[in-house]
Amino acid sequence: MTQTVDRIAEASTPQARVEDWLARFEAALTARDVEAAAALFAVDSYWRDLVSFTWNLKTVEGRDGVAGLLGGCLEATDPSGFRTSEPATESDGVTEAWIEFETAAGRAKGHLRLKEEGAWTLLTSLRELKGFEESQRERRPKGVEHGVVRGRRSWAEKRAEEQETLGYGEQPYVVVIGGGQGGIALGARLRQLGVPSLVVERNDRPGDSWRKRYKNLCLHDPVWYDHLPYLPFPENWPVFAPKDKIADWLEMYTRLMEVPYWTRSAVTSAVWDDDAKQWHVTVDRDGEQVALTPKHVVFATGMSGKPNLPSFPGMDEFEGDQHHSSQHPGPDAYAGKKAVVVGSNNSAHDICAALWEHGADVTMVQRSSTHIVKSDSLMDLGLGDLYSERALAAGVTTEKADLIFASIPYRIMPEFQIPVYQAIHERDADFYARLEAAGFKHDWGDDGSGLFMKYLRRGSGYYIDVGASELVANGSIKLAHGQVDHLTANSVVLSDGTELEADVVVYATGYGSMNGWVADLVGQETADRVGKCWGLGSETTKDPGPWEGEQRNMWKPTQQEGLWFHGGNLHQSRHYSLYLALQLKARFEGLETPVYGLQDVHHLS
Repeated sequence: MTQTVDRIAEASTPQARVEDWLARFEAALTARDVEAAAALFAVDSYWRDLVSFTWNLKTVEGRDGVAGLLGGCLEATDPSGFRTSEPATESDGVTEAWIEFETAAGRAKGHLRLKEEGAWTLLTSLRELKGFEESQRERRPKGVEHGVVRGRRSWAEKRAEEQETLGYGEQPYVVVIGGGQGGIALGARLRQLGVPSLVVERNDRPGDSWRKRYKNLCLHDPVWYDHLPYLPFPENWPVFAPKDKIADWLEMYTRLMEVPYWTRSAVTSAVWDDDAKQWHVTVDRDGEQVALTPKHVVFATGMSGKPNLPSFPGMDEFEGDQHHSSQHPGPDAYAGKKAVVVGSNNSAHDICAALWEHGADVTMVQRSSTHIVKSDSLMDLGLGDLYSERALAAGVTTEKADLIFASIPYRIMPEFQIPVYQAIHERDADFYARLEAAGFKHDWGDDGSGLFMKYLRRGSGYYIDVGASELVANGSIKLAHGQVDHLTANSVVLSDGTELEADVVVYATGYGSMNGWVADLVGQETADRVGKCWGLGSETTKDPGPWEGEQRNMWKPTQQEGLWFHGGNLHQSRHYSLYLALQLKARFEGLETPVYGLQDVHHLS
């Protein structure tokens, strides 16, 4: 072991060990000694950078990875001022510390985990740009111009003028396609950073992407996990919000945060002008054709992309109702009817339960195994230490929880998740025994790491049980297994010949990659150039390799200049909208943004 590592081990307290490591790390960076800096990391180590060094979302592994990152980024980044922001702690041989530092461009926060051999994990994340800080707290706008001003215009008049000119007399720098939770969160960030932007939404009102879903839909994630930037939910907000309540919140939030937002507006085409380095975006705004020329386009069309509506023989012959789950109107019209729901994940369970509650005869067609976790167990064992009243009482704010979660590199995240799901399995053993006895095919993920890794790897294959699983276990919701072969006038026929009578068929068959929207609006060539969105390259089911280390294409530069993707659940929309907004703000202000480690494309969809 080198003298460098020996000296780390000899430090007497967790705080002294961290301060010693930070001092020598900064000294090596100041001297531009890449090898000395890399030697401060353990052989098996991980550095996750969110924009601060790489102008990218990038994770590198091992000393060679650290040396490569620093060799490509150190001179331009010019980091300094590494310090702890609160006392370091130690548990099970790992010393942990929250850190702060500065770069040439901005101010950053991070998290460090030290083992005896050196740094095990390092998170570095850009939080603000120097000279372009948000107008909040001591920098908040005054809101009024005192004195006597001839021809004074009110706030409402200024807002009305801005809304009338944006997209016509004044072009947005960024167009965000999609005004759901992701587009709204990003729009709020860009607004606060002073980046001229426009969120374009085809629905009538903000929140309609939730409002128009099946009527019994509720969030399965808890309130502490779901706050939007700047404006958290009130303390009496329900733990699991109904979809219409979320819709109303998003509509109100859009107004209060002054997000530039067009409703009844659909992007019909987008063309990149490589000579002018801008987009030509055509919008059908309530029947009016509007031409926009932004420098950047962000697809915020939902993490799951386009609905996967299957094409089975006989669909054109079926005489009942049939639709994708995204278009499901709710259960009211199907009392006394025979319903077949193709699929066995979140939407399938929710729809089956609601149909059963309203008197339908329901059959779920399970095509492949599904991971189930009871909501109470997930809230307690899976999320309780980060997102709960318990976490808040322990000083874990939403921002800190987001950074804790971000500080665990995806490569080793299964190590943290597997014990959680082992504990859940033990706690709910009787539940799983009854579910499997009913014939439900259950799994814990390819490596036993459960729901979160399934979500990050493939965005599907699970259900957070809020009641439907009991209906499956007791036979109230019938089960069928296999692939759909064809439909007849009044039935669904499976590949083994099983025939299921049906008055309504709901295809809970998931969604495709977000680059499917790019194919529609920009062209297949551009969609192929940027490639598949989402997934880690874990070589588990539906997440083919090679290993990426980060979510493919999400919240970071892509292989198409000026084209970005933003999506995910409410937690991800909140957390990662900051990094995407900072990247766009830096470009708007003309800062140098040399991207390190631009993602290669291995999969087209």
